[in-house]
Amino acid sequence: MGKGTIVLAYSGGLDTSICIPLLKERYDYDRVVTVAVNVGQRDEEIDVATKKGKKLADKHYTLDVRERFVAEHIFPAIKANGSYEGYPMGTSLARPLIAQEVVKIAKKEKAVAIAHGCTGKGNDQLRFDFIIRAAGFDVVAPIREHNLTRDWEIGYAKDHNIPVPVKKDKPWSMDENCWSRSIEGGRLEEPDFHPPEEIYLWTVSPEKAPAKPEKITLTFAKGVPVAINGKKMSGIDLIDRLNVLAGKHGIGRNDMIEDRILGLKARENYEHPAATVILFAHRDLEGLVLTRSELAFKRMVDDKWSELAYKGLVYEPLYAALNAFIDTTQERVNGKVDLELYKGAVRVLGRSSPQAIYSGDLVSFDSSSIDQCDAIGVSRYFGIQARLVHALGEKPTKKTGRK
Repeated sequence: MGKGTIVLAYSGGLDTSICIPLLKERYDYDRVVTVAVNVGQRDEEIDVATKKGKKLADKHYTLDVRERFVAEHIFPAIKANGSYEGYPMGTSLARPLIAQEVVKIAKKEKAVAIAHGCTGKGNDQLRFDFIIRAAGFDVVAPIREHNLTRDWEIGYAKDHNIPVPVKKDKPWSMDENCWSRSIEGGRLEEPDFHPPEEIYLWTVSPEKAPAKPEKITLTFAKGVPVAINGKKMSGIDLIDRLNVLAGKHGIGRNDMIEDRILGLKARENYEHPAATVILFAHRDLEGLVLTRSELAFKRMVDDKWSELAYKGLVYEPLYAALNAFIDTTQERVNGKVDLELYKGAVRVLGRSSPQAIYSGDLVSFDSSSIDQCDAIGVSRYFGIQARLVHALGEKPTKKTGRK
């Protein structure tokens, strides 16, 4: 008799696939139960994970949580303008939900531990570990604990007749959900390497994008998008549709040097067409309906929210408190944003909202609704302390008589 049952967070990729035999050979578990969680990957990716899980593991589950992912993680990210070091977060948003679903299966299967295929150098290990340990389970991470390399994994997979989607000359590691797609590994780890077009699946290069721009209108209700060009859609359908629309115009690529949680700098490549467009429009609409004080304070809140979300710390009490503040501000973020998609760029053409705190009459140079003479009194006191300090510096010194 071995150690009993262990549940493995399973993607169908190289890392998690070789974990199945490793958990039996090197950890002495009797049963390995795999769990694939659908957070908006391509259908073929889910199919591969399901087929391989059923073939390689003792039992397999495939769970569809796309709607929950959008409602509980993507929509809050939109409200918080969620981004990390300049790019829309995607993988980090999905990891807590995936881990939570794996925990549910572990309890159902009466497992003694939960495993994942994360390395000891990335962020995902911490995001998974946080949720798993919070549920009271031990964590097993074969890739991390045995310091396994990509080349070793490919060889091990071949020895165990495990089909893998990568080759030594193209060892890309990809992660995908409906909000974002990340590509790393191989020569992509070299900061000066020019990535080949083959790594991109959602976007065309701007050079190959249509020569004619496309105009669309996004409608927001309480801070989240609800319609494209007046057609109401569910969250997941709207995101899927916008991924196609923006992707064909080459919008939503990021190639960057990212600071991981551990402090390591890593070269990362991302695709997120819908996220790029939605966040761009959302920020613009907030500028129309929120006060200057709200916007200034919310920028700090958004930054802290993004930091916690990037780390996967969704159980941190501050995370709930920040969401509560953000939700309050979003009650007035209603309206439409007209956008132009063209050659890798998105541009705002106009915006409108029933909650706009904008008065064309008051701001117009051709209006007399405001008596401009009222500003004279304001001007007399504007910056008065700074003017006094400046005046002191302009007085001649007693010793030299020079300024």
